[in-house]
Amino acid sequence: MKKILYSIPLLVIALVSFTIVGSKKSTTVSLTKKWQTDTVLKVPESVIYNPSDKLIYVANINGKADEKDDNGFISRLTLDGKVEKLKWVGGLHAPKGMGIYKGKLYVTDISRIVIIDITTARIEKTIEVTGATFLNDITIDKDGNVYISDSSDKKIYLLKNGVVTVWLENTILQKPNGLLAQDKTLRIIDMGSGIFYEAAYTDKKLVPTAKGIPAGDGIMAAGNGAYIISCWPGEAYYVKGEEVQKILDTKAEKLNAADAWYIESEKLLIVPTFFGNSVYAYTLSN
Repeated sequence: MKKILYSIPLLVIALVSFTIVGSKKSTTVSLTKKWQTDTVLKVPESVIYNPSDKLIYVANINGKADEKDDNGFISRLTLDGKVEKLKWVGGLHAPKGMGIYKGKLYVTDISRIVIIDITTARIEKTIEVTGATFLNDITIDKDGNVYISDSSDKKIYLLKNGVVTVWLENTILQKPNGLLAQDKTLRIIDMGSGIFYEAAYTDKKLVPTAKGIPAGDGIMAAGNGAYIISCWPGEAYYVKGEEVQKILDTKAEKLNAADAWYIESEKLLIVPTFFGNSVYAYTLSN
């Protein structure tokens, strides 16, 4: 039987406050640890929540992040942190970013995109991306266009109608990682520079909106124009406009905070700990 480890009493990880630019009001943001899985996962790099089945999907590298070894797999967790299926789908190399669209789970896998049918738990299709070296995050817009970052090659690809093209190649980017598709813009966190960008779909111009976010990994919308950005070394930041505040720091515990996911309806931040081989969940209050 899989065990779930709980921290009793619940620990308030961070409490910060800041003043939004142009306002005298301040917003207090805090995280409270809710649960953690046992250390049965294998280098969990990213998580995503599927509201259709109310399950959390976890990409396990299970080896080296750039090695094509067929050891990678996807796990499923329940909303209360139980491991529903440790090896739900296997046969991947080093899966990282994930996106869901119309019952399909899209996963980056070093130099390819793997498409999994969620209902049947079968790999439906794999798409090799010519020239890709380290595909990392993935995001899907409302029309089903899939954007993929290549952190090593400093590119963002677009998968549209089954065809992959280079959507953005800009020398400003040092190590593009986290992506978030919104109605009019694509949000990008540069893991190398710590700069948070937005790029309109029309002109693709990179516009910095915030900075000072070290080794940013995952981007999540947090409501009211705010974002949460998880940072691989073991931090998370609450970002609104130019204001950047740290809300999580697990570096002392030697826990990473890789490509996280925020479930706004549950106010729950789900964090894969990479070398920690577990997933943590925190309740957000603001």
